[in-house]
Amino acid sequence: MTTPFYVAPEQVMKDRADYARKGIARGRALVAIRYTEGIAIIAENPSETLRKVSEIYDRIAFAGVGKYNEFDQLRVAGIRAADLKGYQYSRDDVDARTLANQYAQILGNIFTHEMKPMEVEILVAEVGLEADGDQMFHILYDGTVMDQRDTAVLGGDADAINERLQAGFTAGLELDAAVRLGVESLSGSERELPPAELEVAALIRGNGRRCFRRVDDERVTAILAEG
Repeated sequence: MTTPFYVAPEQVMKDRADYARKGIARGRALVAIRYTEGIAIIAENPSETLRKVSEIYDRIAFAGVGKYNEFDQLRVAGIRAADLKGYQYSRDDVDARTLANQYAQILGNIFTHEMKPMEVEILVAEVGLEADGDQMFHILYDGTVMDQRDTAVLGGDADAINERLQAGFTAGLELDAAVRLGVESLSGSERELPPAELEVAALIRGNGRRCFRRVDDERVTAILAEG
């Protein structure tokens, strides 16, 4: 009888984490920035049909980086969970914290028990009725949840992007200034990102019941020209 092949659990977890991080690093990054009237999400995305930023519920947005088919499955699951809870109880009972915890459980279970982890990082953002109620949750491939206050960075080259973002961030930004800062943080000084390669959306506090709005290329062009 042959001896079973043994790999230490620590090595298995490390290999899975390395695999997921390498897959995510190959993708294009996104940033989220709190501004005076809500939360702006700016993603590098040259596709005209595949969306990295989407609406989950009335005041909640979802954003993902990594493998599109994997984070889109999570987006759909989040919409179903939010719709079910809003129908069974109240629309006011649907919140980003609960969705983030559900996503963390899904990703954590897959990372621990499946052969291949999901190569994704996701963001769940909620705009409150007042600024103090704004929430952003950054969920990693292994189910780790990070509560972000003013800014969040997902995807490849996150450290350098976050450094540029923190250098330019100040409280009280307007939407246009937040978009410009997000684009500058993503692009850096060595390249320029045209509006056609950007996906920009915002959760706007005073926008009625449904707060999610996309910012089209024409508006993004005007915003960047002002800078």
